Amino acid sequence: MQSIRVAAVSMNSELGKAEQTLENISAFCEKAAGENAELVLFPELVVHGHCTPNTWEVAEPVPEGPSVKRVIRLAKRHRLFLSVGLSEKENDIVYNTQVLAGPEGYIGKQRKLHLSRDEGIFYKGGHELKVFDIGKCKVATIICYDNSFPEVARVLALRGADVLLMPHAARMKGWVETPESESAARRHVFEHFRLYAMRALENACFCVLADQAGRAGYVDTYASDHPLQPHHPGAAIIFDPGGDILKAAQTERICDEMIVHDLDAKLLAKARSDPNYALRTRRPELFDELVRNQVLS
Repeated sequence: MQSIRVAAVSMNSELGKAEQTLENISAFCEKAAGENAELVLFPELVVHGHCTPNTWEVAEPVPEGPSVKRVIRLAKRHRLFLSVGLSEKENDIVYNTQVLAGPEGYIGKQRKLHLSRDEGIFYKGGHELKVFDIGKCKVATIICYDNSFPEVARVLALRGADVLLMPHAARMKGWVETPESESAARRHVFEHFRLYAMRALENACFCVLADQAGRAGYVDTYASDHPLQPHHPGAAIIFDPGGDILKAAQTERICDEMIVHDLDAKLLAKARSDPNYALRTRRPELFDELVRNQVLS
């Protein structure tokens, strides 16, 4: 790995306003380029919204769809590597997908593997774990709920990932329109996401996390105060390979924001040269139970 400057964008994705969202993504790309970022992470499903009722209608093919083409143009224009979430449609099946584009064009995609709560109504889970070499480092994506399964990060690290991208659309804690409630929701989601420091520590990888932020709207399926409404407290965090926080967004207000930080390759080399580097000392011959089909009562 070589050192690389990354940005994590926490932003809202209002339902039915993909064009506005793409304009906001464009503005953040310009800002990230102005701060000399090279790799920018945007949240899960940021283009089309999270569990929007008309997901099947708005989902698009990858990489042929109009939103993906626009992301590719932004990556080329600003000489950035961009990771952006959207709803993908292939053979009339919809997937929760994070696309990766760079200065030379489309690179690849990662589909969400494990679907949480109501996501199974809208999406089908993917079946592949992919690592992409972007020159200075190898990156892989773990989408939201997939981070709850430590095996995902471990397999990606074993396949060579240096940087784990963690896009989210977490509906973790509701809030009312008071500063106290807003701050409580932000602090709650921040404390939850701090747990993913273990994915960095367990695998000696950098981790970059970005969550949707704000009320995306209201859906008729649920009561207005239901926890499955698309309301996201938001967060952005960058962890080093030891699990320490390198940079984090503020924890008082729910708003669009971006954090930028350098990932120092020396930190990765130090973590992976440690005598207790887990990927070197692990004994996979003891773990065959992990891949057996199990039914838990």
